[in-house]
Amino acid sequence: MLRRHQHADAVLAGVGLKPGDKVLDFGAGPGAFSLAAAKLVGVSGHVYSLDIVPAAARKMTKLTQKEGITNIIAITSDCATGLPDTSIDIVLLFDILHMLSEPDAVLAELHRVLKPGGKLAVNCHHWTEEQILEVVQKGGLFTYQSKDDYNYYFARI
Repeated sequence: MLRRHQHADAVLAGVGLKPGDKVLDFGAGPGAFSLAAAKLVGVSGHVYSLDIVPAAARKMTKLTQKEGITNIIAITSDCATGLPDTSIDIVLLFDILHMLSEPDAVLAELHRVLKPGGKLAVNCHHWTEEQILEVVQKGGLFTYQSKDDYNYYFARI
């Protein structure tokens, strides 16, 4: 069995995060992927760790302060990120797509903040491949590129 940080490292391995990237972890929850991504993007990169639950943002802020991590910013929201247009290199949409009450609105927001040439990485083990492809591509904002053992990758149109 993989430990939580090992699982996050394995899931992120195919995403292609590199130093200097700006990442949005949408629906970050307890932040395992945000923390792993922060290490991969390094001090020149940033991770925006967004969750609807205010306690998740508070926990993330406390953890980053305790561990001296300076490249994670916690955001509390159900959709709007507050980030500038085309400012994000990679969006992580991990284990949250099936829970979104308004997936079209969320995907529109992700499209707005994602840079041209940016990547949307989706991990949703609750849905079939057909469901994931249908929902993400429905609005004509993203197109399927590839998948690996964990994630589906979409390009911004």
